Amino acid sequence: MSDTPTRPAHPSHRPAPPAVHRLPVAPALRLARPSDTWFKPALSVVVASAVPHLTLLALGRLDLVIYTMAGSLCALYGHGLPYVRRARAVAGVVLGMVAGLAVSLTTASLTGSTAVLVAVGAVLAAVQKAVCDATRIGPPGHVIFTFVSSAALFAPQRPEQIPGHLALTLGAGAFAWLVALAPALVRREGPERRAVARALEAAAACADDPGPRTRGAAAAAVHAAWQCLLASGRPTPVRRSLERLVVHAEAAFATPGPGAGAAGPDLLREWAARTRARGPVPAPPPAPGTAAELYGIDAERAALRGPDGRRAARRALLGRLGPGSPLLPVAVRTLAGCALAGYLCAALGVGRPYWAIVTAASLYQANVTLSWNRTLQRTLGNLVGVLVFAAVLPLSRTGPLALVCCCLFFSFAAEALITRNYWLGSVAVTPMALLVLEFGGGAHPAGELIGDRVLDTVLGAVAGFLAAVLVTNRRATGRVERALDAAERARAEAERTCADPASAPADRDRARRTLTAGLVELREAGDTAAGEWWQRALPEQRLLAVERAGHRTLAATAHRRGPGDGTTSTAHAPSNGAE
Repeated sequence: MSDTPTRPAHPSHRPAPPAVHRLPVAPALRLARPSDTWFKPALSVVVASAVPHLTLLALGRLDLVIYTMAGSLCALYGHGLPYVRRARAVAGVVLGMVAGLAVSLTTASLTGSTAVLVAVGAVLAAVQKAVCDATRIGPPGHVIFTFVSSAALFAPQRPEQIPGHLALTLGAGAFAWLVALAPALVRREGPERRAVARALEAAAACADDPGPRTRGAAAAAVHAAWQCLLASGRPTPVRRSLERLVVHAEAAFATPGPGAGAAGPDLLREWAARTRARGPVPAPPPAPGTAAELYGIDAERAALRGPDGRRAARRALLGRLGPGSPLLPVAVRTLAGCALAGYLCAALGVGRPYWAIVTAASLYQANVTLSWNRTLQRTLGNLVGVLVFAAVLPLSRTGPLALVCCCLFFSFAAEALITRNYWLGSVAVTPMALLVLEFGGGAHPAGELIGDRVLDTVLGAVAGFLAAVLVTNRRATGRVERALDAAERARAEAERTCADPASAPADRDRARRTLTAGLVELREAGDTAAGEWWQRALPEQRLLAVERAGHRTLAATAHRRGPGDGTTSTAHAPSNGAE
């Protein structure tokens, strides 16, 4: 293919890839465009926090803010999910937050040993990291859980206080659940519309500039749109139109370029803009060569919601958490890094080692290279953030209402900035976290707070990245190999199904979606392994061949026929991936 870089035919003729990769600096700090939905979590967390904060202010009990804030922060999750799935996801987040807080409060009430508290904090951080990655809850991931549970470990606590404090968290979490679902009253297909608009935009970019990266991005966006539609509620006229739009996006990225028979990039972008807007969803014509029966995904949705589908989902979740999971080394890194950071701070006499634990926990991404990027971002953001805290501290101490307003402002600013770059969001997160201490009463010396935070940040970043380097993840290559096998099976099944005149339209669509999902997983696994250290060489030639063959199969089956047409696609990708 002309858009793919030429590589040597025999991997044995190439030098072995380096065990240690170059660590970038400037790209990690470069600002990006803000997310198209940044305002949703920003507004949600402000509303979810303002009501409990102001209630406690009126009652004169701002010392309890840490417990209500734990529940309010749950409003940050699930904004990319359709409302049916969001309801379950945010409820799970609330219960997980309460469970982690319960462990922390119970431990704090039973012991004052710093060694024990740091150990429990590290174990909690590792478990929270593993569960969030396995469930793919999305941003902000495990960091919020670790922040809450680690802070609670070092807060004075008596056993008789625990039920009341957990009740405050649960109540604030229930209110956050309502806030997260409130937009459904206005626009119930909003998440689906945004997912489909992204798929159309990615397909348009691929049609404009076909290449491995744009095609991979389009495949991921189309796959995400299908998953969003499959997880939505009962079919509605709007969702039917959205399914038709995704079919067009799928055809455009599968066969980009002139003469492909798919909608052009300008039309795709026009549809994306109208889909994202508040007006009616565009009603596109049938995609070329596609029968009307192929638009529905009701059969697949029913299968996923049936007993077999639920069992398969549970098996997949357990597989991501099992002993052979590639997520396990990252969880071990989290455990080791958080423990090392906490004990270093305790040895140096820092009064709040939980800041170092949270700093270390926040660094761990899919591989060492990404963890390095996060280390730079977290360190820079925290150091700038303490300067912002020093500037705003006199204002926050003018009165309780000023303190509440400052916290709400930084909550909004953090979500508004963090999608530009993590370090920019950390500039707002740091003063907010420091201001939480002010709710407990008593004016902490500003110099002490700033000095401790700087020391914790540096120690947490150093210890966290050291653990990322020393704890190897050789399973990353194994994940690539499993993804290769799955993608090859999915491609063979797609070819067989689409070549069989007797196959049902729903089976053909399902086979194509399975192949798209396999290619997305393959690209993700390859990118993750490429940034990992200390592992065996990647099967790059096979990865390239399977990706090419998979996308050629998608292109060959793009012009599908319904059962009434009496024809099927005759073009098929070669099974060996040859050009």
